This record gives sequence, structure tokens and C-alpha cells, in this order.
Amino acid sequence: MLTRFTVTATALLALAALSGCGGAAESAAPSASSTAEDKEVQLEAAKADCMKQKGFKYVAYVTPHKPGTEDDKSRASGNYQAMRKYREKYGFGVFAEYIYPDTFNTQAGSPESNPNGKIQSALSKAQLQAYRKAMDACQVSAANKVLGLKLKSTEDFYDAQFKASVRARKGKLNTDPDLVELATAMATCLKGKGYAVGDTAPVAMSELGQKTWLGNEDKLGREQLDDVPDVAPPAKDDKVPMYYAPTLTPEQAKPYLAKEIKAALDDLECGKDFYPAFLPKEQAVQGQVSAQFGM
Repeated sequence: MLTRFTVTATALLALAALSGCGGAAESAAPSASSTAEDKEVQLEAAKADCMKQKGFKYVAYVTPHKPGTEDDKSRASGNYQAMRKYREKYGFGVFAEYIYPDTFNTQAGSPESNPNGKIQSALSKAQLQAYRKAMDACQVSAANKVLGLKLKSTEDFYDAQFKASVRARKGKLNTDPDLVELATAMATCLKGKGYAVGDTAPVAMSELGQKTWLGNEDKLGREQLDDVPDVAPPAKDDKVPMYYAPTLTPEQAKPYLAKEIKAALDDLECGKDFYPAFLPKEQAVQGQVSAQFGM
């Protein structure tokens, strides 16, 4: 499924799952022989060493990965009942964030548990600026050393990861004949229910509903801001998508969520044969990219 990259008026949240080269000259794809956790440990160690050389204190910290619940695992496998239970309440997981914020902010490894947050909080404004500048440089240095990339900025890292995910997913999933047949059937069903469907490839069909509602959210966000275009630029496969989140109260979000839930349930009904076939294969592809980039 599509990873959500929400951009507020002030900041772009960096990638949360995979899917990677503006300004980056990529070498051969990094090896996937190590697990994602192994790579993350190596990245943190390299980052800590780099920061030490620059005269800053940094503790190598690997974010705890919270294990999924049984419901999470069932949804990830494409189980119809588990997916329906989720979608009946949260839709595609877009406007639900305004109504159930605690549900969407329960990741383990909160900022409070990272010792580097305490280190930074003790710095003056000038020291913090220097620290973060060093951190950006060390993140790039660590990624180049551990992953075999040739990056110039932290943005390049996320772009490289996103581009690698897009390339892997489309290369392996859109060429799977069984998935192509099931995706075509899903598209026909959705068209019959009055939904607009463009690209009917498997990856596009898996993302259609969420992309549509992220687009609706982005439209509201752009309308609230004076310093961004009202219309989003065309998406690019080699760039992390940017969505602007509006300021909404739970009451304001409820009508949007109600419509989103209906669309999500229609999407599920049309894709009840597609998702159990697609999601496990997608998870395997994403796991390979995750291992490559230590995420």
C-alpha cells in the first residue's frame, strides 16, 4: 500500500516506509544480504563515529520496531475481514488521523526514548544549528559508507530509497500476470461503481484509493496556505510525494472521513480477490528494499 508522506506548512516529514535521485549519483544497488536491522546498526555506528570526529556527542540509537498486532498481520496478508474492520472505522487512513490521532501516533521509539534528544535540548541555539548541520553531513557520510551510495544530502537519501522502492515494486509486481489480471478485474468493478480509474496496473490499483484521498486532503491544505500553489504539481516517480495537511478539528474532518470510508469499502469489495494476492508479494519486495537501506 502507499506510504503516507504528509507535509505540514512548515516541514516535510521524511519517509516512513520505503518507496527512492535528485542530485544523487547512484552506484550499483546496495546489497540486500544484511537484514534491515543490521544495516541500521551499521548506519548508527558510522554516524556516531562521524559526529565524534566533528567534536559532537552522539549516541548510536536504533529505533525499537514495534511488532505488529495479529490484526495488522492479517491486514498485511490481505485478509478480507481484517481489512474491512479497519476500513469501516478508518477508511484509507487519511482523514481518520484528525479524529483518532492517538491511533496514528503509537510508534515505539518516541523522541523521548532517544538519548540524542536530551543531548540536543541542552545546546544553545547556535550550538544546535551547528549540531544539526554536522548531523546532516554525518547522515550522508554514513549512508555512503554503509550502503555504497553517492549522496550529497539527506534529501538524496530519501529520494534514493523512494526511487528504489518504486523501481522494485513496478518491476516485479506490475509484470506479474496473475496480479495484472486481478488488478484489471478490480478496475472494471470500480468503474462500474462510478469511480474514476486511470492506470490499471497492480501497483496503481493498490494505491488508487489512498492517493485519491491524500489528494483531497492536500487540496484542503493548499487552500489554507498562501505560500504554496493551489494545485499540486504532477507526481514524479523519483521524488517523495509532498502532501500539505490542513488544520482540521475532529468535527470538521468527520464528513470527509464518512465519504472516505464508503470509498474504502467499495475499493475493498472490488479488490477482495486482488489484495490477498498482491499484499504478500508487495511486502516481500518492500522487505528487500528495506534491508538495502537499513529502515
